[in-house]
This record gives sequence, structure tokens and C-alpha cells, in this order.
Amino acid sequence: MRVLDSHLHLWDPELLHYEWLEGPLAWLFGETEIGQARLARATDEKAVFVQAETVEDDFLEEVRWVAGLAPRIAVVGIVAGARLDRGTDTTAHLEGLEAERLVVGVRHNLQGEPDGTAVSAAFVTGAREVAARGWTFDACIRSSQLPEISRLAGAVPELRIVLDHLGKPEVGTAEAPLVPTAEWVRDLDDLARRSNAWCKLSGLPGEAGGDWSPEQLEPFLDAAADAFGADRLMWGSDWPVSVIGPAEEGDPHAPADGSATYQPTARSRWADAVADWAERRGHDLDALFRTNAEQFYRIGERPHPVEEARPRRGLFGWLRG
Repeated sequence: MRVLDSHLHLWDPELLHYEWLEGPLAWLFGETEIGQARLARATDEKAVFVQAETVEDDFLEEVRWVAGLAPRIAVVGIVAGARLDRGTDTTAHLEGLEAERLVVGVRHNLQGEPDGTAVSAAFVTGAREVAARGWTFDACIRSSQLPEISRLAGAVPELRIVLDHLGKPEVGTAEAPLVPTAEWVRDLDDLARRSNAWCKLSGLPGEAGGDWSPEQLEPFLDAAADAFGADRLMWGSDWPVSVIGPAEEGDPHAPADGSATYQPTARSRWADAVADWAERRGHDLDALFRTNAEQFYRIGERPHPVEEARPRRGLFGWLRG
């Protein structure tokens, strides 16, 4: 199975600044770490890096850091951090990003923004500038913000928008699963009526706190497929955010106190769960796991310069000896 992971994060707290990292996520997740998390079923694996919410001053430096790693970890596109409501500062930032040829889109993380941000005049102006450059927009929101993204899609129909993590619906846990709410299904359907809107099958394990089962999450996958059709869905791992939770059975590094930890096989388990679901539903695996994301992000084959990165000790330092 050939895979283009549409939603991969990387970060380095020693190089860049993040205000949200804590617990098991507050480590280096870079070249060595993703190398240990490759997909069991993938015969060829590439990824689109999505900005990891550094502080705003580090947005451009984050792009440069990932671009330097890209040839060695098969990152073929970068969704850069950007504030779209800054007027002339937004324009200057987007112009700076144009120098980085791996940039295929931007993300202004909306999930913590006040109501109305995505449809404000300043934001819509910035969104039009993104579209004018042929780039995409990743919409990271809470489910209550779905109507705003639908309005944004209508206001800027030339902008290709992808909904991250199905809009973060409440999914419960494996032991206490929740079913899709009528409101979420309604709002998802409304967004899907916009032909420029797509959806990532990503992030649900994270919404379950890492305590999930395929059976629990399949109703949400079904709702997304019913709304968007399989030709506007793409698989994403949301690694490493969505691989934190209860220790996996047999993990020799499980915390003695039972606290949440890194789950070494969770990225592959999520890929397997979506692939098994897709096969049972008769969906095209190659489309869901590769070609839809290639089409959305307009990924083409391109040479990548090779740069040396200094070795660093991260979460998996013990794997290096």
C-alpha cells in the first residue's frame, strides 16, 4: 500500500518555541522518531508536514527546519503556520513563504480563536491571498466552528480547504463510546456541499485520548464518507499527537503510575483501522491513502536538496544505544 500521510507533525523544543507541549509530547519528535513509527503495511511512504503550532515568530523557521529534514524523511509538502488576519503583515509573511518551494498550504489554527474569526473581513482577505498563490488551507477547528468554515468556503470558493480531524467531534473512549451527534452530522454535510471543501480522516484517536477501538470510530468515518464521498477524503496520522494514551500491552517503557505515554504502534493501528474499514465499504484504498491527498495538495515529484542535521537525543534516545 502506497501512502501519503496527509497530516504529520514534527517538532524540536530545543530549536523552536512551543507554548502547548507538555507530558509525553514535550520531547523531540524528528527524524529518528518518525523512523521508528513507519507504517507496517506501507510499501512506499511519504508525508505532508502540518505546522505544529510554534510561537508565531517561529513560523518561518519551522518551515526551514522541516525543509532541511524533508529529503531524509520523505516529506513532500509543507503546510506552514500563518496568521491570516494580520493585513499587511499577513501579506509579508506569505511572500516570505513563497521562497520555500515545499510549501503547499497554510494553517491558521482556529480551534482556540473567538467566534467569527474565520469569516472576519481581515481573515477572508488573507484567505484570498492564500488562494491566489495556489495554496490550500487546513482548518483545525472544534465541531461548533463547522458552520464558520462552511461560510469561509462560500466566501472564497477558489480556496481549497481541508477539514482537519473531521472537525474534532466528541467520540468518547473504547469503553465508553459516543455516537455522532445530529448537529455534527448536519454541519459536516453542510460543509461537504461546498465543492472546495475536503476532509481528513485523522485525529480521532487523539480525541479519544488514545483509548479507542476501530468499532468505536467507524460511525464517524461512515458519516464523513456519506458527506464528502470517498474522493474528497484523505488519511492522516496526526502523529505524534494521536499516539499518546494508555500504554500498549507489553510496552517495556510503560510508566509505572499508569499515566499516558507514547504508543509505539498506534500510527500503524490507525492506518490499519481506516484501511480495513475502507475495504469493507468498498472504497478505493489508493485514493484514500495517497492520490486524494496528492490531488488536494498538488503534490508532484520534485528533487530535494540534502542537508545534514545534527544528531539529537529525543524520546527514543534509548534506541540509538
